[in-house]
Amino acid sequence: MSTLTKAIIGLGFAFAAAGMVAAPSFAAEPKKPVKAKVKAKAKPAAKAEPEAVADGPDADITDTPTTLEYNCELGAKITIFRNEGDDSHIALRWKKRIHRLERVGTTTGALRFENLSYGLIWIGIPSKGMLLDSKLNRQLANECKNADQVKPAVLVIPAVLVTPAAAPAVIDTPAATATPEPKKN
Repeated sequence: MSTLTKAIIGLGFAFAAAGMVAAPSFAAEPKKPVKAKVKAKAKPAAKAEPEAVADGPDADITDTPTTLEYNCELGAKITIFRNEGDDSHIALRWKKRIHRLERVGTTTGALRFENLSYGLIWIGIPSKGMLLDSKLNRQLANECKNADQVKPAVLVIPAVLVTPAAAPAVIDTPAATATPEPKKN
């Protein structure tokens, strides 16, 4: 080995040994234990929360004559308030909050009402209704039925009058009325 190679190897060992002995300057100092402060939690003041919060002055339901209550899957309940003269809006109570929804036209004939600020969509068809959340892309309530939709359907079979047919006429055929000829031996 050359002298230069021996010197480089020697310096490498020297730097390695120095690094092990000296404490690194970037090491974090040990933290002192922090005493936990115990605060007595004050009891929260009882909030006087109204039963239903409306989406503004337009969702007032004080003079709404028509109210439909829907029972949905998994125990969810929805109440819809309608004014007879206003087919373009409804007020919908969902989880203690009243939302005003605006009617959107459909090609299928289903009733579709939307509240874009909250992302609520109510779709009503003759057999059921459903509430959707368009912001989270999920169903909030399904199989919602009011009292009229829960009634069992009665199958009505129209009575068909059957008149007895006239007795068929006896048709005389020559073979049936002819007497057999005697056999010849």
